Amino acid sequence: MSSVIEAARFSVLDRSRTREGHPVGAALRDTVALAREVEALGYHRFWVSEHHGVPGVAGSAPTVLAAAVAAATATIRVGTGGVMLPNHRPLVVAEQFGVLESLFPGRIDMGLGRSVGFTDGVRRALGRGKEDAEDFGAQLRELLGWFRGASPAGVHARPAEGLTVPPFVLAMGEGARIAAEAGLPLVIGDLRDRDRLRRGVDDYRARFRPSPWAAEPYVVVSGAVAVAGTPEEARRLLVPEAWSTAHSRTRGTFPPLPPADRVETLPMTARERGFYEAALAGQIAGTEEQVTRALETVLKDTGAQEVLVTTSTHDRRALLESYRRLAAVVRGGGRAPRAGSGTRGT
Repeated sequence: MSSVIEAARFSVLDRSRTREGHPVGAALRDTVALAREVEALGYHRFWVSEHHGVPGVAGSAPTVLAAAVAAATATIRVGTGGVMLPNHRPLVVAEQFGVLESLFPGRIDMGLGRSVGFTDGVRRALGRGKEDAEDFGAQLRELLGWFRGASPAGVHARPAEGLTVPPFVLAMGEGARIAAEAGLPLVIGDLRDRDRLRRGVDDYRARFRPSPWAAEPYVVVSGAVAVAGTPEEARRLLVPEAWSTAHSRTRGTFPPLPPADRVETLPMTARERGFYEAALAGQIAGTEEQVTRALETVLKDTGAQEVLVTTSTHDRRALLESYRRLAAVVRGGGRAPRAGSGTRGT
C-alpha cells in the first residue's frame, strides 16, 4: 500500500446537486443518505455547502442540512464546506455552530468561505455586494472571537461561547493568506490546476502563524475523484458536472445534472465544447490503480494531510460505487466493503 495515501484522511463534500427528472427535495434526502453510506465506508468527514438561487444546487442552508446529517449518522464528523461568511453576521454563524456542537458534541466542523452570491440578483437579495468579500479577514476574527468570549458591549454568543468548533477556511489566493495569518486549517482546490494548487499551499505554509486553533499548518486538497471498473466508466461519472459547468459559463445558469448518456449526444458549440473539455481535464478519474497513482502524485506534490472528495454526478448508484472503490484504495486494495456494512478506518 502507498504510505502517503495510508497517512492521509479522506472526506466527502456533497453539494446536494439536483438531477434532471427528480424533485429538488430529493437532492437533500440523497445527501443525508449518502452521509450514512460514506460513514459506513469509514470516511473521516462529511460536509455540505451553501449556494443561493442556483437551479442545480438544493443546499442553500448548510447548518440546517448539517444538523439533519449529524442526526442521521453516529461517528463521522459533520460540517460545512462552507458557510459563506460574507453572507451572514458572524454572531449568527457562531450561534448556529454553537447549537450544532451542543447537540452533537465533538463531531462538528466549521468550514468557512469568502464568496458572495453567484449573480448580481442573488447578491441583491442577500443584501450583499462583491466588496463584502474584502472584509472576510475582519469577519473571521469577529466570528472566532465569539467562541472565545471577546464580546462587545456585554453581548455573549450562546451557546457558542466557550465551545471549540474546529474552523477551516476554503480559499485560494488572498483567502489562503488570511487562513495562514489566522492560524487556521486550509481547504484548497481544485485539482485541475496543479501548479496553482502547489503555489497556494506553499504560500499558506510559508505565512502560517500558530494559533489556539492550530499549532501547525493543516492542508486539505479538494476536488473530484471518480473510480470505476474502466477509465471510460470513471470519466462518464464526471460528464454531467462538466456539462453543467460549460452551460453556466456560456449561458449564465448552473442547471440540474443531466444523465451522461444525454450529454454525450448533445450538439455543442466550439465555446461550449472548450469549457466542457476543460472541466473534464485534470480530474482524478480511472480504475483503482490509476486513481492510486494520481492521488500519490497530488499528496506528494502538496504534502496535504487530507483529501476532500467533491464528486457529483446524475447516477447516484454509480457515485456510491465510486466512493466504495475509493475506500478500498485508501485501505490498500482488496475487496471493497459493501455499502452500509459498517466498515471503519478510512
